[in-house]
Amino acid sequence: MAVKLEFKADIMDEQGVRRALRRIAHEIIENNRGVEGLTLVGIQRRGVVLAKMLRDLIEEVEGIRLPMGVLDITFYRDDLSILTEHPVVNTTDLPFQVQNARIIMVDDVLFSGRTARAAMDAICDMGRPALIQLAVMVDRGHRELPIRADYVGKNLPTSKSEMVGVNVPEIDGALNIVLYEKKKGE
Repeated sequence: MAVKLEFKADIMDEQGVRRALRRIAHEIIENNRGVEGLTLVGIQRRGVVLAKMLRDLIEEVEGIRLPMGVLDITFYRDDLSILTEHPVVNTTDLPFQVQNARIIMVDDVLFSGRTARAAMDAICDMGRPALIQLAVMVDRGHRELPIRADYVGKNLPTSKSEMVGVNVPEIDGALNIVLYEKKKGE
């Protein structure tokens, strides 16, 4: 049975998303006492766009352009066999040494914690970072693993029948956050 998404509510418009990203950028700078030695890793797909936006905001404030990598976690997922018969694999490109790196992972939505765990596994397979912090645009709750974000744009309690959409211009043509209700289709 197919699942259809029905629009439920606008959560944050473009201006709100930009404000939240600016706040996250400042929190990263403040919590790390500057940005010396920090790297950003965007989790494919929307996390990559958000990481680029954070990198630009941090550069505005600090005058330093952070190294940034792109991470695909497809083969690290513990639910790969039930997701799809033919998974779409995107690019992984970490153009810096992972060993002893200070990494800020960036993703769009934190839900069960499984994507963040898979991302940490993928990163640690490439070396042992000095630290990994997690920045997400939305934390919607319902954790299945003991994972929390260090930086959150919006805490949004949801039901399991809802889905959060973080839209970014490069993929969706808009910058906003919306809430959908999952409806069983025929």
